[in-house]
Amino acid sequence: MAEQRPLIGVLGGMGPLATLDFLQKLLAATPVSRDQDHVPTVVWNVPQIPDRQHALAGHGASPLPAMLEGIARLNAAGATRIVVPCNTAHLWFDELAQASAAPLIHIVDATLAQLTAQRATGSTAPVGLIATRGALQAGLYQERLAAQGIVFLINTDAELDDLFTPGCYAIKKNQLRHGGELLEQAGQRLVERGAQQLILACTEVPVGLAQVSSSLLTISIDPTQALAQACLAYWQQASTHAHPLS
Repeated sequence: MAEQRPLIGVLGGMGPLATLDFLQKLLAATPVSRDQDHVPTVVWNVPQIPDRQHALAGHGASPLPAMLEGIARLNAAGATRIVVPCNTAHLWFDELAQASAAPLIHIVDATLAQLTAQRATGSTAPVGLIATRGALQAGLYQERLAAQGIVFLINTDAELDDLFTPGCYAIKKNQLRHGGELLEQAGQRLVERGAQQLILACTEVPVGLAQVSSSLLTISIDPTQALAQACLAYWQQASTHAHPLS
């Protein structure tokens, strides 16, 4: 019996530009010869979801109710897989997954799959992790990296305060070049301390680095791109068993 036609649901708005960046990367990754070959998506790009960093710092409302609303809307629209192009939002991943009929694809799993595929067997080279303070404090990436024996470096508190956080929020304010310059400095500090690869574990970071044509992109793993590739792989596999378009 044919399965339901695959449809990627995107819980976006965190931030809205990062959501558009994900969609652009999914579009660019898909081998096509016509419109109809592209991956079908339904997108909830609602930026009124409360700030994740503020919530984790204890001075903002929880984003979970608004995210759950988005999950419900995407399920109602027929999504068969759901992705969240925001790393910090994955701290609520379990609650979102439990509330969703459609399975969620985890951005960290997609990222580490790409890192492992690119990394030389037995490599001991340190990886630099550029992420929000909340994601770092929760060990969103560190626990999985440590489980694979991968050494990682993170920004200091001062670097988070002076470079990463203002750079991230500059991107959200559409101050793209300024934000990119600050985020590039945050990444460069990790390289100076020995990181040979970077994981851009905040979806504003690849947007900012692209704006300043940063050379750091050549040594970086982009979780947004990894998530797009995971969606493409799911769609290519699932679409071969689905009902054809009517």
